[in-house]
Amino acid sequence: MNTNDPAGTFARLLQRLQAELQLLPDKPDESPEATLRCLWALAANRPLAISQLGGFTPAELDEAGMSRLQALIEQRLGGTPLAHLTGRQDFMGQILLASPAALVPRRETEQLGFSAVRRLQAMGTSQPLVIDVCTGAGNIALGIACHLPRARVMGADLSPDAVGLAKRNAAFLGREDVEFRCGDLLEPFEQSGLQGTVDMITCNPPYISSARVDGMAPEISLHEPRLAFDGGPFGVKIIRKLIATAPQLLKPGGWLLMEIGLGQGAGVAKSLASNPEYDEVHTHNDAAGQIRVIEARRTPDAQANKP
Repeated sequence: MNTNDPAGTFARLLQRLQAELQLLPDKPDESPEATLRCLWALAANRPLAISQLGGFTPAELDEAGMSRLQALIEQRLGGTPLAHLTGRQDFMGQILLASPAALVPRRETEQLGFSAVRRLQAMGTSQPLVIDVCTGAGNIALGIACHLPRARVMGADLSPDAVGLAKRNAAFLGREDVEFRCGDLLEPFEQSGLQGTVDMITCNPPYISSARVDGMAPEISLHEPRLAFDGGPFGVKIIRKLIATAPQLLKPGGWLLMEIGLGQGAGVAKSLASNPEYDEVHTHNDAAGQIRVIEARRTPDAQANKP
C-alpha cells in the first residue's frame, strides 16, 4: 500500500469498511467514514471522539503508523467497539474516556441526562443535590454537573472498575468535585446523613432480561460488561428495587428519573402511579414513540404516608 498517497489509501480502506463494517443502531453517530477517520487519527497518536473529527484531515502515515491503522481496522471489524479503541466517547456535549470497564455511553441515554437537567432547572434550587446510581462511566452524573456547575453531584456503581473509570472521567473533565462511590444502588449513601435531603436521583439501570443478554450483538455481549445490561429474569429487578428505596433519600418534592427498556414503560409508570410515595409521574418517548425515560416526584407531604 502506498503510504505517500493518503487520499487513495483512505478511499480504499473506506470501501472495505463500507462493505464489511456492521454498525449498531444504538450508536447512530458512527459510520464507516467516521470510524476510519477516528482510527486514522488514533494511528497518528491523536485519540479523537467522533465530534472532534471536523478539523481532522487524514495525513500521510509512516510505515509504523500504517501498521497500527491496519491492526485497528481488523479489531474494529472483529467487533471491538470504536470507543474502546479510541478511548473516547461523546455524551451530552462532553468528551468522555471510554473503556471495557463500563457501558459505552449511548446517544439514547442523553434523553435521561437532558431530562434531568431540565427538571433541575425547573425546580429552581440554586445548589441541588443529585445522586446518580448505576453510574457506569459517570456520564449522567458528569453530564448534569457540566450543564449545572453549581449542582452537588455524586454517583455510585456496583463495579469497582466502573467507579475507577468514572473517577478518571471526573478528572478528565476537571470536575473532581463529583464524588463516586462503590456499592449497590443507594446503599453507599444510606449512612451519609442524606435521608430526605436529595433533590434528584437518576439511574440508567440494567434493564435487559437475563435470557436476552447472550443473544445481543457480539459487539455488546463480548465487549461490554454483562453487569451493565442484565436486569434479572424480567429486566425490571433493579428498577423495582430503586423505586422502593429512593424515597428514603429523596426530599419531599424531589424527583426520581430512570431510563427504561423497550416495552417496560407502561408497566413501570403504572407501578409508580399506584405507589403513595410518589404523586406525579411523567414519561418521555423516544423518536420511535417508545417510553424511554420516566420521572416520578416524591410526594411533597411525605409525613402523610407514614403510619
